[in-house]
Amino acid sequence: MPSPIFARMLRATERGAFPRLRRAGWKLAYTVISGAWRQPRWRFMNYGYIPPGPPFVLDAAEEAERAFIGLYHQAVQGLDLRGAALLEVGSGHGGGAAWLARHTGAASVTGVDLSAATVAKARALNRDVPGLVFRQGDAEALPFPDGSFDAVVNIESSHCYGRMDRFVAEAARVLRPGGVFTWADMRSPAMLPALDAAFAHPALERLDGAELNDGVLAALDAMEAEKAAEIARQPAFHSITREFAAMRGSTLRGALERRQTLYLARRFRRH
Repeated sequence: MPSPIFARMLRATERGAFPRLRRAGWKLAYTVISGAWRQPRWRFMNYGYIPPGPPFVLDAAEEAERAFIGLYHQAVQGLDLRGAALLEVGSGHGGGAAWLARHTGAASVTGVDLSAATVAKARALNRDVPGLVFRQGDAEALPFPDGSFDAVVNIESSHCYGRMDRFVAEAARVLRPGGVFTWADMRSPAMLPALDAAFAHPALERLDGAELNDGVLAALDAMEAEKAAEIARQPAFHSITREFAAMRGSTLRGALERRQTLYLARRFRRH
């Protein structure tokens, strides 16, 4: 049965209601789930994406995390990031930032997250990755000087923010001229005008965009059994965890299937 608490959070997000309270609620929810989930290799906090066509190349050790990595692969596919300074905003447990550090040729990768507990876990899980650092910080007030990065990556995090326009302005501010901002996240169709308005920053030029629902649903199918086994070990959090994991029968899973929630990807270049 879908969790009524989670359903209310989704409706509040769609309406744009109570931005500060909503942001605090999402932070608390992700912190609780992060602490409760005991899967030791859980370095990713996204729903995953399996693209159409032949699978992209991964190291053998990364195959178990292919679905999660898919969102990062699509975010940077075709971009030349060799020697770049790269920032991931909303880096979670750091699996995506670590993959970017290992595979893009970036000179440095910085992950920033609002939750101190999540940053601590990211550091512990990815301590062996060269050129990778994590900092606590607010997406709507990034703790970096103007023009600090060549690329900003934001994957499945911005639905938690109170003011999307402030985040977009911050992403533009910390980018160097010619830098790329690549984003992917969920929105309902009713939220698209507000999303377009937030992205209409004078310093950003839109390069492309796509809808990822089919590939996200394929990833959720691929990970269903593993998630179910982990959730079974957490009876106290069963209902809300199923919702956050977008299991079959959950509010979010149904919305993705019916296109009542769209999983979107967009890229922009800094003038």
